[in-house]
Amino acid sequence: MGMLKLIEWKDNSTNTIVYRYDLNNRDYITRGSKLTVRESQACVFCDKGRMADVFLPGYYTLETDNVPILTKLMSWKYGFESPFKSDVFFVNTKQFTNQKWGTKNPIIIRDADYGAVRVRAFGSYSFRVSDPYYFMKEISGTVRSYRTEDISEWLRSSIVTRATDIMGESKIPVLDMAGNLVELGSLVARELNEEFRQSGIEIVTFNFENFSMPEALEKALDESTSLHILGKNMDIYERKAQADALKEAARNPGTAGGMMGAGLGMGMGMRMAQAFGGPAFNQTTPAAAAPTTIKCPSCSAQIASTSKFCPECGAQIKTFCSACGTKVAPGTRFCPECGGKI
Repeated sequence: MGMLKLIEWKDNSTNTIVYRYDLNNRDYITRGSKLTVRESQACVFCDKGRMADVFLPGYYTLETDNVPILTKLMSWKYGFESPFKSDVFFVNTKQFTNQKWGTKNPIIIRDADYGAVRVRAFGSYSFRVSDPYYFMKEISGTVRSYRTEDISEWLRSSIVTRATDIMGESKIPVLDMAGNLVELGSLVARELNEEFRQSGIEIVTFNFENFSMPEALEKALDESTSLHILGKNMDIYERKAQADALKEAARNPGTAGGMMGAGLGMGMGMRMAQAFGGPAFNQTTPAAAAPTTIKCPSCSAQIASTSKFCPECGAQIKTFCSACGTKVAPGTRFCPECGGKI
């Protein structure tokens, strides 16, 4: 029979929550055995699967006085006069950080602006064992080792349920969700701690890291934002488009390209003159000159000087000398070149 002189656990892992201390078949705990419980640890003694004493961080010499529950369970009249065996469990009470959570399927939220909207949420959280006794009694039991992987799925399921419920009841518009993630995270943590209290678990931090909407809605919002910006700066965009078109026309010096470039260039010049108050904008377009008239040599009616026939009598209005072919003004009777009669 061997006596355990020192009981301790040096944790070298990052994910072990509960560890059962290995006792050899010949090792017994007796009065005077030493127990070391480090910071962020607790030690739980069990007798035949029943939770007994819980030791917080410190250095202990096991006596009857500091193991009252175990002594009562084993019905020892004389305390530790005789050696005994007990299951010894160390519980890690530190924070387990960077635990991930996320919605597997979209959450449907009723939004005042967009109606029923499907959203997704992702984030991280940290938790710790706040009560080793209740944690072992309700969650881990007396298994040899219990790790974060063994509890993460259960925690994640509870977290998503609470987060979905709180986001749905918050009545916060979808577009304002990003500005309220800290407040939503605090609400979720508070609700979860109410639920986990009887299991000996505490959610220390809870964060929303990402909040996404359906691709179609994101695209519509992007287009709406672009149109809003465009509406405020229409002049700038129009001038830029004209300048780009003029550059493109310069690369294509054909007739169509030249005409297009000239037209756009003139339009851009007018727009720039309008913007800066230049002469092209301030000058008024001169009124068109009134058409000149002549007398019909046959009936003396007033007709347009460009007429080839009189609209009154139908007489031909000659504009060329029949002798030398010189062009003369309508109504001229004699050619100024050869003197012939028109």
